[in-house]
Amino acid sequence: MNSVVRKVDDEMEVSATYVKKMDCLNCKEKFTTTKIRSRFVRVMKHESDFKPVYSDASINPILYNVAVCPNCGFAYTDEFSSYFAPGIHEEIAQTITSLWNGRSFGDERTIEEAIETYKLAYISANVKKEKSLTKAGIMLRIAWLYDDMKDSESGKRFREVARNLYAEAYTAGDHAGTQMSETRVLYLMAELSYQIGDTEKATRNFSRVIESQRTSTDPHIIEMAKERWQEIRERRE
Repeated sequence: MNSVVRKVDDEMEVSATYVKKMDCLNCKEKFTTTKIRSRFVRVMKHESDFKPVYSDASINPILYNVAVCPNCGFAYTDEFSSYFAPGIHEEIAQTITSLWNGRSFGDERTIEEAIETYKLAYISANVKKEKSLTKAGIMLRIAWLYDDMKDSESGKRFREVARNLYAEAYTAGDHAGTQMSETRVLYLMAELSYQIGDTEKATRNFSRVIESQRTSTDPHIIEMAKERWQEIRERRE
């Protein structure tokens, strides 16, 4: 009797992952991709560059942010615009689909596979001419995944690319109409500069974050900038 009860319990146990049906943003073909149920996600804390640290490292939704169409090879995140400028579909066909081998990333992913999907998303974002803010987010997540692999050199390299893209996004005002505030973009420019050893740009941009405290709606980020600015100052002394 107990074994029967256990079997019923096992069958009722819900998996942390589920299969989501997708319509490709580019070619409109249907495909499936794996996602993680939000109720299983437990964030313990966030790092100084907003990287979430999960209580269970095996349940990491960052691995599944990118959807990759197995038909045309176009890879994208929820941050991609649904708008395609004239000629972009043709350009995707020439530069991505013509080289695509029909690979599927629809199942559960390793960190290495997730990094590959983000790199594909970055290529797709460039061809589609997505905003710098969207491309910066892709690069930063690749850096986070390399951190998880203990590959600090690759993490630093992709952080630098992300920092430069956030600087472009800040200049272009890409944050308008998104969940990213101007203060947060400026802070990331500073923090990523600090993490890659560019202390001069870090100091300058942390100061700009602090100067914005009267108009900013992100008091927590202002405090983070003050702490980091003080840390840099004490190291110099």
